[in-house]
Amino acid sequence: MSPVDGTPRGRRLRDRVPVRLRHHWKPAGALCAGLAVMLYAFGDARVSPYVTSASRVEADTITDDVKGTVGLYDTSVRHSVQLEYKQTDFDKMMKEFKKDGTKDSIPADLTIDGVFLSDVGIRLKGNSTLMSLRGNRGGGPGGGQGGMPGGAEGGMPGGGMPTGGTGQRGGQGGDAAGGGQAPGDAAGGGQAPGGAAGGRGGGMTQYNLSADKPEELPWLIKVDEYVEGRAYQGEREISLRPGSNAQVPLNEALALALIDGTGEPAERYGLTTLKVNNRPTAVRLMVENPDTEYAEAVDGESVVYKARAGGTFDYQGDDPSKYETSFRQLNKVGSQDLEPVMKLTEWVEKSSDKEFAADLDQHVDVDSFAHYVATQNLLMNFDDMAGPGKNYLLGYDLNSKKFSVLGWDYNLTFSGDATAGPDDEMSMGGGRPGGGQGGGPDGGDQPDGMPEGMPEGMPEGMPEDMPEGFPGAPDGGDGDDAAGARRGGGMMSGHALKERFLELDAFDAVYKKAYQDLYEKFYASGKATKTLDDLAEQATRAGVPAKDVKSAVGTLRTTVTQRTAALAKDLSVSKSEEVTG
Repeated sequence: MSPVDGTPRGRRLRDRVPVRLRHHWKPAGALCAGLAVMLYAFGDARVSPYVTSASRVEADTITDDVKGTVGLYDTSVRHSVQLEYKQTDFDKMMKEFKKDGTKDSIPADLTIDGVFLSDVGIRLKGNSTLMSLRGNRGGGPGGGQGGMPGGAEGGMPGGGMPTGGTGQRGGQGGDAAGGGQAPGDAAGGGQAPGGAAGGRGGGMTQYNLSADKPEELPWLIKVDEYVEGRAYQGEREISLRPGSNAQVPLNEALALALIDGTGEPAERYGLTTLKVNNRPTAVRLMVENPDTEYAEAVDGESVVYKARAGGTFDYQGDDPSKYETSFRQLNKVGSQDLEPVMKLTEWVEKSSDKEFAADLDQHVDVDSFAHYVATQNLLMNFDDMAGPGKNYLLGYDLNSKKFSVLGWDYNLTFSGDATAGPDDEMSMGGGRPGGGQGGGPDGGDQPDGMPEGMPEGMPEGMPEDMPEGFPGAPDGGDGDDAAGARRGGGMMSGHALKERFLELDAFDAVYKKAYQDLYEKFYASGKATKTLDDLAEQATRAGVPAKDVKSAVGTLRTTVTQRTAALAKDLSVSKSEEVTG
């Protein structure tokens, strides 16, 4: 009681603390002081989570696999695809895409080879391929009639684009031309000499796409977008590639058919008719899209990572989140993570030439990698893992702990210099599409200049006046800084793994052996020529007019003939000379 007024006296502060805590205040005080020090010292540090589970099970499983009536990629039958959607959904999608490049899915009903699937998702697929949809119709991203942005008509900003077919291994291919416009160009989007990009021998063509012709747009069909666990014949995603009717990319189909016989993974394909709502039908190339099922089909217990177009192969430290803009994990998400990729980039970047030569086989399946690199050269594909689109996948075998490199997106194959050898580097503008270096449509000279269009797979969100990643472009590095361009994921990006492999003499023997074997399978055996005959039948069956089939296949056949003859004369290729090492 209070001695003054008799009211109860309040408890003192120390009396409010539990007795047990008052007895042990020193350890508790030390703990609080320690926490304060840790917060002060490490309060802004990032906690980077790693997946430690050893599970190899794919969590995202198929629960409803629609069987269909004929094989989705059976090339011996005629295929048909029909998409039906609400015009309001399509208009909204196009409005958002034109505004900021967003490629959201909309619901559609799919009928494929007579089998109906309601509520699939469809979205636009591609990057530079879709430029004309956003109002950039000047023959190259961002304007300029038939040329590049920044006022360099037909050339690279600031002075030109490599137009020579090849460069020596380990060096810069081609010479620079200050400008020039490819024949056949028009402000509304022309096509390269020789005709369509894909159908007429490869090369780079700007497709003059329009929202008024949805049957010609490149689409990604997502079977499970709105119905979880659903697939069609084991496929969740189907890609309809750029190019239709006379421009259907037979060069890509040829490349995929040749790779399929080598033991290396290759996307399956088929030619199909496409009808969208009440629009006319168009003949399209339908290709298996690299997704979870594609990754799971890779031999062995593998985790597969897809390189992103705007990413980099640079080592970026031990924070996994920094690699998410460069690689997307396709399978075993939740049980495996990006740590193997992080370690690979660190080793490639920090190893000396001696260490790289001695220990590459501890990190990479060298035989498989040699086959991959040789394949890209033989098929005249500059847009591979070292190209602007970064079109490759990394497969990590959980048993051997080694990586393999898998290719995809072959719509720029069979372009450039048909006489290029195994030590030559494919470059962007090597001669006429589908022909020898410097050849025009009729075998004459072709003016130097910027090839039409840009490869699919370029970084998204390009500003209107300059493609991202070009020297001098935002986040693309300084124009004089090659490393900066590489970090920015730009046109001159290259790839350290491929470059070091080709530069070091230690791998000459395994590379040349792979090159010889694949030359025999692709060209010397006559397989490429026979495959062209089969593709001609497929295209005719699908509905491409006979004259267009004859023209497209004929130009590809000329390329194949030139390539076969040139390599046959190369003693290091035709096995007339034994490779030792």
